[in-house]
This record gives sequence, C-alpha cells and structure tokens, in this order.
Amino acid sequence: MTTAPKLAAGLSAIAADYDALLCDVWGVIHNGRESFPEACGALARYRAERGPVILISNSPRPHGPVVAQLDALGVPREAWSELVTSGDATRLLLAARAPGPAWKIGPDRDDALYAGLDIEFSDLDQARFISVTGPYDDENDEPADYRDRFVTAVERDLELLCANPDIVVQRGSKLIYCGGALAQLYESLGGRVTMAGKPFPAIYELSLAKAERALGRPLDGKRVLCIGDGLPTDIRGANARGLDVLFVANGIHGGETVGPDGLNVPAVEDLLRQDGLAATYAIADLVW
Repeated sequence: MTTAPKLAAGLSAIAADYDALLCDVWGVIHNGRESFPEACGALARYRAERGPVILISNSPRPHGPVVAQLDALGVPREAWSELVTSGDATRLLLAARAPGPAWKIGPDRDDALYAGLDIEFSDLDQARFISVTGPYDDENDEPADYRDRFVTAVERDLELLCANPDIVVQRGSKLIYCGGALAQLYESLGGRVTMAGKPFPAIYELSLAKAERALGRPLDGKRVLCIGDGLPTDIRGANARGLDVLFVANGIHGGETVGPDGLNVPAVEDLLRQDGLAATYAIADLVW
C-alpha cells in the first residue's frame, strides 16, 4: 500500500475530481471550543459549486444535539448538507439489544442516545451488556480507572457496545479520552467489543446513502473524498471502503506533523507507514 500522500494546497485544487465529500467534524471544522472559519468556508464553497458535504462524526449522540452544538460553535449551515453520527448508527445496534439491561458508561449529556429505545439500565452485576459513550468524566478520567470493573465484566463475557470509536479528541488545546479508549482497554483484556462509528462499515453506509440522495443520482465511489484528521478512524475507515482521503494533519496528530514551517511531510509519511495506512492527499489545515 502506498502511504505517501500528495500535498494539497487547498480543497480548490482537487474539488473538481469529486462529486461528494464525507468530512470529519471534531479536529477538522472545530476543536470543541471554537469553529475554524477557513475550514467552514472551504466546505461551504465546495457545496455551493460542486456537490453535497456529508459531515460524518464519531459523536456518540444522535445528530440532532450535534447540529445544535455546531450552531453554537458558529459552524454555518451552508457548510454542510447532512450530518451522520456514530450515535445514529449505534441506535440501530441498541434497539436490537433492548431492553437489556445495560451498564451505562458516559456523561449525562450523551443520554439522548437512548431516547425512545426502551433500554433499561443497571449496575454491572445485573447488566446483560455494556453501553459506552465515553468516560463518566472526560476531563479527568483515564481508561485505567475502569480496569478492575472491566476485568469483572470480561469474566462474565459481557459485550461492550461503544458509541464513539475515537481514542482521543482535541478540546481546545487539550486531548481528552473518548469511548474508543475504553473499548480498546476492554478488548485488550479479552472482552467482546462492537462499534458502528468510524472506521466501521455502518456509518459509511449511512453517509454514502445520504450523499447519493443529496446528489440526486447514483454516486461513483471513485468520486467521493473523505476528509479527516484521525488515522485509526477517518483514514482507516476511508481505506477500508476504498475511498480517497484528504488527511488534515493539524488535528490530533498536529504536534507530530505540523511545525513552525508548516506541514512536516516526512512525519506524515512515517505516521501512515507505521499504521499501514494510505492518504491520497495531505494538508496542514483545511482551506479552500
């Protein structure tokens, strides 16, 4: 697999080659504290001139609350056509496991994931499976804090359903742990893990279907561009689907790949090579 990406001066340099974009959210168009005007402007211009922009997020919540978050952060509605979240895809998995009960791990703000699904909740001793959206306190918790309880759950052969495969995301200038970090620990202990977000197929199937409806005609996969900053999620997911991908380096890997002089191309190539991944293009930050 070729790992060396072509450098993209901006989205405008490659936009004509694609009929639709599947674009990551956190790390590409905002950092959890503020939106990135140039990235939002690039997506808005692509949408106006070329085709649909489907935002594809590993947020564990359904898309409704995430739309409200984007509005609050100043992401213009003109910058995107549709939004698909890991929460949307995970609700299908949860419905199949209702009524549970489930041992729920995650902050209260993620409870919209369960609305209308008739899922019952219990402590670990009574649970039939585990549902994870993230740590209870993502500002302070670490995966190791859950280890002892996870050992017990693995002994009971409980399945862990993870609504957010991200390992970390950037909130402001700080990296915080996500549900994927807990799922990673659980799997390392021998536990069974099921996920629907990036890089797994379910969220891409939903996203491509929405892109095709927005385009109004059949969509050629060779003319779909994925945009993202996460190697294990955005890049791996695009590679698994055989889709072209634009790697935005100045996201969660920014400390390793972007310096005072801009994009560190050898560092980008090394990161991709280490994970056996490929990016079609690379850019420091998403711009037009």
